[in-house]
Amino acid sequence: MRPVGLAVSLSTSLLLAVAPAIHAQAAPAEKSAAKWGPAPPVFPQGARMAVVTGDPGKAALFTVELAMPSGYKIPPHFHPTDEAVEVKKGTLLVGMGDKFDASKTKAMKVGDKGSIPAKAHHFAATQGATFIEVTAMGPFGMTYVNPADDPQKQGKP
Repeated sequence: MRPVGLAVSLSTSLLLAVAPAIHAQAAPAEKSAAKWGPAPPVFPQGARMAVVTGDPGKAALFTVELAMPSGYKIPPHFHPTDEAVEVKKGTLLVGMGDKFDASKTKAMKVGDKGSIPAKAHHFAATQGATFIEVTAMGPFGMTYVNPADDPQKQGKP
């Protein structure tokens, strides 16, 4: 009986010794490790973005976090792929259509999740500093309904 007890004791000790290393490998990367910087120039100035997983420039699933100041607005636009959004902080006001109309927005509050199908025309604004997490298939694309709303084209002939 003693050898069996010793084997169990040794295997339990071995498991306890390697468990932290296994857990560290299986644990997802900390979000705080994400590098924040200005959002891509397709967004109106003032937003910041961090890539959480994947690469928005490649044809694969990605997740980004977008931080926007209070009163931030994104004019009507659409994306080439479906997107899923979760509000992490603040309030995101989302409306559908070709013209920005704040009276037609629906408020998404902390913890709310939603999705917008590919090519659906929509717009957004924030109440309070707002952080959202967006998951979509890449490559990321954003086309403004009115080309004059595209920050990359403003001030150019």
